[in-house]
Amino acid sequence: MIVSISLVLFVLGVFGNLLINAEAIARQVKENFAVTVLLSEDAPEIEVKQFQKSLDLAPYVKSTEFISKEEAASELKEELDEDFVDFLGYNPLSNAIDIRLKAEYVTPEQLTFMESEFTKKSFVQEVVYDKPLIQLMNENIRKISLILIGGTLLLLLVAVGLINSSIRLSIYSRRFLIKTMQLVGATKSFIRKPFMLKSLRHGFIGAVLASALLMVLIYYVGQEIPDFAELQSPLKLGAIILGLILTGLVLSFLSTYFALRKYLKLKTDQLYF
Repeated sequence: MIVSISLVLFVLGVFGNLLINAEAIARQVKENFAVTVLLSEDAPEIEVKQFQKSLDLAPYVKSTEFISKEEAASELKEELDEDFVDFLGYNPLSNAIDIRLKAEYVTPEQLTFMESEFTKKSFVQEVVYDKPLIQLMNENIRKISLILIGGTLLLLLVAVGLINSSIRLSIYSRRFLIKTMQLVGATKSFIRKPFMLKSLRHGFIGAVLASALLMVLIYYVGQEIPDFAELQSPLKLGAIILGLILTGLVLSFLSTYFALRKYLKLKTDQLYF
């Protein structure tokens, strides 16, 4: 019984961890998206620096980075593995400012507004970003969030069903002992007590084992994906472990209580059916 409880709670804990961190993951993905402002060849250096400074102070900007045409050419040369500047005889690239926005501002509407505002600057040549990708990213994030919520709720129902079935089977195997105790004068509360305590103990042990397995999984995933490890926090992990323990205790208690109530009401001849 302990094994079945721990495995069910472990899977529930995995989905719970993903659900709790879904918002942080979505935020991280959005804030890695860059909007590139291409600058005119004759853009005054002072105005460009003032523009970048104003962006750094803007409430919708997370960070900015100035990329000179020489740096851009060097990066492109490494990607292409070819010196296109020598081939062309000049550097066709422009100085640019890469802008990373705060997650809540990475929407098609906000980006369209920013693009129109930036292009009003005389030294801004063009604002470049992947519009289809933004739309697709926001849609996928919404879908994934709904899938995680639905999956967690479904797993919770499965957990209730499996734990309840395991406990009912365990009590079914002891139905004759329960009836024997009744026949010798034991009260219902006296009969329930050892079963309830044992059930709570199994629920607690199962939840602890599930929590341990979850911690091991998070540790190994964190070793392979450092960004995933950064999302974890003691507060979130503590909430998940507490949730698993409470779920294990409550489900075990209720399942045992209702299963016992059924067999305590049965007559002796009904125990054979």
